[in-house]
Amino acid sequence: MSSFPIGFFDSGIGGISLWKAIKKILPNENSIYLSDSKNCPYGLKSKDKLDEICIKNTEFLIDKGCKMIIVACNTATTNSISILRNKYKIPFIGIEPAIKPAALRSKTKKIGILATKGTLTSDLFSQTSSDYSDINIITKDGEGLVKLIENGNFSGNEIETLLNKYLDPMINYGIDQLVLGCTHYPLVKKAIKKIINDSISIVDCNAAVAIQTKKVLNENEILNDNVKNDPSHTFYNSGNNNFIIKKLLDNKYEINNFE
Repeated sequence: MSSFPIGFFDSGIGGISLWKAIKKILPNENSIYLSDSKNCPYGLKSKDKLDEICIKNTEFLIDKGCKMIIVACNTATTNSISILRNKYKIPFIGIEPAIKPAALRSKTKKIGILATKGTLTSDLFSQTSSDYSDINIITKDGEGLVKLIENGNFSGNEIETLLNKYLDPMINYGIDQLVLGCTHYPLVKKAIKKIINDSISIVDCNAAVAIQTKKVLNENEILNDNVKNDPSHTFYNSGNNNFIIKKLLDNKYEINNFE
């Protein structure tokens, strides 16, 4: 089973930033990535609809022989991962806003969380954030950001205007840690850095999730440690933005259609 691929799914291109982090720490692993751009954004979907989408994506990746599935979406994780873990036997790795590291690093005891409505209103997010009662948390729903990013708008006036709308109140509040609670948002880090000051650190979960993925593979004895392996990476997309995905992947891979 160690040579079987790791499956990824997200509401679009955002999870590619996480895929790259995992590929860096686990260079021998094969992978299958499903970009569900047709249903993007997940953050505005009802929980029942999210469950339905996540089950469909999971069954597609299982049918492709995946040994583990990474839910590369904060909204899908915080709303649906418990259902997936109860329904299927393979290991799942989820992601959620990196509140803990931000809270531990904060000197002002004020942190900002930029995420989707679906993540911010989930029970899991509420439970996690309540664990840090000594930290002042300001949250903003980044409505509209995911759609712009899906269309390849990583910089420019349109994305910066929207980012200013969400980040200015956090800056005025006095945060020193900014948590990116959506895998799409690291794709606009350069635009974010133009707006925030040097005293604010950007925190995402990609590196921590990559380390956790390696740990779970080891625990389940399914780590692919064959250094002679020439890894295979396959990509599927349910939308019509294949050219953007190819750009993010430096045109190294073909994109297959997913219905």
